[in-house]
Amino acid sequence: MYTKCVYCYSIVMSEIPKPLVCVRHVEKTYRQGTILVKALRGVTFELPRGAFAILFGPSGCGKSTLLHLLGGIDRPTQGEIYILEQALHRASEAELTRFRRDQIGFVFQCYNLIPAFSALDNVVLPLLAQGQSLKAARRRGQELLEGMGLGLRLKHRPNALSGGEQQRVAIARALAPGPALVLADEPTGDLDSSTAQEIVDQMLALNRQTGATFLIATHNPALQAFATHIFEMRDGLLEQRVK
Repeated sequence: MYTKCVYCYSIVMSEIPKPLVCVRHVEKTYRQGTILVKALRGVTFELPRGAFAILFGPSGCGKSTLLHLLGGIDRPTQGEIYILEQALHRASEAELTRFRRDQIGFVFQCYNLIPAFSALDNVVLPLLAQGQSLKAARRRGQELLEGMGLGLRLKHRPNALSGGEQQRVAIARALAPGPALVLADEPTGDLDSSTAQEIVDQMLALNRQTGATFLIATHNPALQAFATHIFEMRDGLLEQRVK
């Protein structure tokens, strides 16, 4: 009887989907001169696949630090970070580089587009880094940009695009390699309210279409209405709100 119960339990547990993101007791300490600054203090949370999560908090509270750790740009001082069951906290630099290339999409407040490249070339670049052919990469990039209403802007450089158009290019670039997790740091911070809403709508549509998990650090309260998970960060501490 006991053996049968254990067997049934193992079957049930195997059918429970594992979280895409699993963070356990993460701390991050920086040194500023002779002073140690704790940017994160024991952060613990999980995110399932396909979530559209919002991270609120004042400037300097640790939001960007957390995104950098999740994206494999930085490492925690203490604690564990698992994404797709890969242990980022103990991964080698080569493993982190491959992980960022294949599984993480970044969207920044200031777009971070390459000024000398066209909109299409900015989207194509990460696909070439994955090893795709130029023909396939350009086809994929064009499809993404056309889907975001930028079909007539493919050859335009960033300085010839509006802020909203540049952010659309940045989002297309982030989604092009097919990442499991998209990390967006104040993606609407430099945009007017109307354009910001268009960008939010675009990210929501891509979240549903691609199944990618989104984690968005923002001051924009309008995003709460669309979030599947809401987190608030203050002084390096994370609290999850109930939807």
